[in-house]
Amino acid sequence: MNNVSNKPMTVLEILNRTKVFFEKKGVPDPLLDAQYIISFGLGMKSRMDLYLNFEKPLTPAELDTLRPLVARRSNREPLQHIVGDTSFRGFTIKCDARALIPRPETEELVDMAKKRLEGNAAPLVVEIGTGTGAIAISCAKEIGGAQVVASDVSADALALARENATANELGEDKLKFFEGDLLQAIPADTAKIDCLIANLPYIPDGEKDNLQPEVAKFDPALALFGGADGLDLVRRLLAQTENRMSAGASILLEIGSEQAPMLEAEAGKYPWLEFIGSHKDYCGNIRFVSYKAK
Repeated sequence: MNNVSNKPMTVLEILNRTKVFFEKKGVPDPLLDAQYIISFGLGMKSRMDLYLNFEKPLTPAELDTLRPLVARRSNREPLQHIVGDTSFRGFTIKCDARALIPRPETEELVDMAKKRLEGNAAPLVVEIGTGTGAIAISCAKEIGGAQVVASDVSADALALARENATANELGEDKLKFFEGDLLQAIPADTAKIDCLIANLPYIPDGEKDNLQPEVAKFDPALALFGGADGLDLVRRLLAQTENRMSAGASILLEIGSEQAPMLEAEAGKYPWLEFIGSHKDYCGNIRFVSYKAK
């Protein structure tokens, strides 16, 4: 990003240089990320503003602002950590190293919950392993009359989730958080659950070396790994649902694409639940399983 002549670099020139630099560093979406980084660093409202300012010369101060941002992304730090947030179902969710970055595919869990709760005027929705709070916040905002309760074992993640709930104008009348181990964190005197949602760590322990640097280096390990086959926490959660669900209640889980057959084969271990099936995401990949309480 150094300019060898006295002529100031333009926005277009710095964009092209950053794209090439990101390509050399293996950044997955070099042009898109260059656009996000530069528009963010220059204080633009959106990436589209770049195209209106291609010929704008950059000041030394602006270049000084951009250099460390570009360096962080070239080190494969997630874009969401650098710009500070992401969009999840249209809600702004603050992101940092305290919790897993919510993925776009996970948004479908909220659609699934909404569909299953149609006709329930005041459902109790529980999310386990809330992380940033994105799913819980979306449910509280989008499911009419819902009381949402969420838990996480990480105090740091819960602090972030509470910040996000406040930023999205949700008080405890709509969304409450509890710290603790899976469903055991939710007080026993809580009403029966109408919909239980969880995107728990499901990556097998042995797959760490296969992860993208953005995940392996910057996402908390606590939010990633689920034992030898990735399903340790899922099994523990399912075991904890006995006597906690209302009749006909749904359990919606995000899993790895190869894990649904294992859970279906083990469904008999939870006789109070009916295994409904696996479900594909919008890209056609198996990503979810669901159960119904008997």
